[in-house]
Amino acid sequence: MNPTPDGLSPRSTRRGRPRATSTRDDPCARCGRNIPRLAARWPEGRLCFTCYNTAIHTHGTCPNCRQDRLLPGPPGADGEPVCGTCAGIDVDFHCQRCGAEAGHHRGNLCVRCVLREDLHALLGSAPSDPTLAGLVDALCAADRPESIITWKRSPKVKTLLTGLGDGSIPCTHDGFDAVGGKPAEHVRALLQHHDLLPTRDPYLPRFEQWIATKLDGLPDEVRQPVHHFATWHHLRRIRAKAADGTPTRAPIHSAKQEITETIKFLSWLHTTYGRTAATCTQPDIDEWLATGPSTRQLIRTFFVVAARTRLNTTVTVGHRAARSSPSLTQDQRIVWIHELLTGNSETLPYRVAGTLLLLYARPITRIVTLQVSDVTDQADGMTIALGLRPTDVPEPFAGLLRTHLATRPNLRTGAGGDNPWLLPGTLAGRHLHPTTVANRLRGLGINLRGARNRALAELVVECPPSLVADALGYSHQVAFRHASKTAEPWARYVGRSLPRPTDTP
Repeated sequence: MNPTPDGLSPRSTRRGRPRATSTRDDPCARCGRNIPRLAARWPEGRLCFTCYNTAIHTHGTCPNCRQDRLLPGPPGADGEPVCGTCAGIDVDFHCQRCGAEAGHHRGNLCVRCVLREDLHALLGSAPSDPTLAGLVDALCAADRPESIITWKRSPKVKTLLTGLGDGSIPCTHDGFDAVGGKPAEHVRALLQHHDLLPTRDPYLPRFEQWIATKLDGLPDEVRQPVHHFATWHHLRRIRAKAADGTPTRAPIHSAKQEITETIKFLSWLHTTYGRTAATCTQPDIDEWLATGPSTRQLIRTFFVVAARTRLNTTVTVGHRAARSSPSLTQDQRIVWIHELLTGNSETLPYRVAGTLLLLYARPITRIVTLQVSDVTDQADGMTIALGLRPTDVPEPFAGLLRTHLATRPNLRTGAGGDNPWLLPGTLAGRHLHPTTVANRLRGLGINLRGARNRALAELVVECPPSLVADALGYSHQVAFRHASKTAEPWARYVGRSLPRPTDTP
């Protein structure tokens, strides 16, 4: 078996810029690389900026004096760094303003005090508004405030913060909607995460705007029935979901597809035959479906609603049937699992997501909604809650998952470490977008539908489909359908212990 998956397109997983080096003979006292630019001259010798930056961000208990403080000194006899006093470093690292012992970022101020000073300058002064004051506190409390300093240098960020400070941009959802863009979404998510702004579904307002844009410019014969369909069928249903706290991303995606296909059909019908949704005939439907891709079948929901509202009761559109069911071979599945567990072709979060897909047939849309609390790691092993009962996590995937849990990304820029998601996104309190994960795994070379189909097919061969469905969160209908395709129906299994046969004399 080839240990490298067919179609593998590895991604560079190295982060950051390569370290600069110098051609002159001037080695750093710690790393030994030639120093392109001197950062400090301490008793041990000259230091490069990389080693200096590490030194002024290392805190702990000094092995010599046993004090809990900054440890900029070189490792002692036991290999642990020591404090500045024990290392003979004649520098007072205490911040002149807050007293924290840390590296000086500007003058004698630590990076957090510098950041707070800069934010107050952009906002006009120290804000009296509790919301803006909370925003400043959240940004200054970031695990890596240096990233916030870099972020606020953007002209768009400066404009946003200045507008929030002088009141020209209201610190409300409507205000952020009017501004738009990534900086506004980042600040909005941060405020929501820290309960400084009411939580709001992020997809519904965009969907409402999308409907208005989509209908703009259409002839009345097309626009009116589509507007009724989009508003009274889809929008009303999705608003109810948002009010209940139900995720709306998937329903909105489906609604957009159906609305788009309906507009295409009614525009073609009006242009070609001069007919409308009310005067459409069955031959019109049949011709449209027979001369295009299978996505045209998505007009079915529109005509179901049209029949219910008595707009048109003379036509029917059948259910869409899948023309193919892609699947990997079991050998391909095993090779991909091996690559994700042991290779370095992707970063850790996406390797975890891909393994969940290949091991447990977990759809991408449900992988991203897993929370840290769904994983239980005890002395007798690790489990993960995917369905009605916890599912065992085998090694070495359990080890990979432990490493990921200890190093989850996107937690250092203001959201804090309390993000509940297994795969945190770049916006505070959000998980990775399923499209982002799908695109990364697809770009790696994984056939997503094929991987899920093969995983589910193998699982229903190894275990009764009803148990697989309960453990992984699938319906029994789906599990038994996959079992029937693999000629392992388990049709008589009812999920109970069967009596042990007795020996006959």
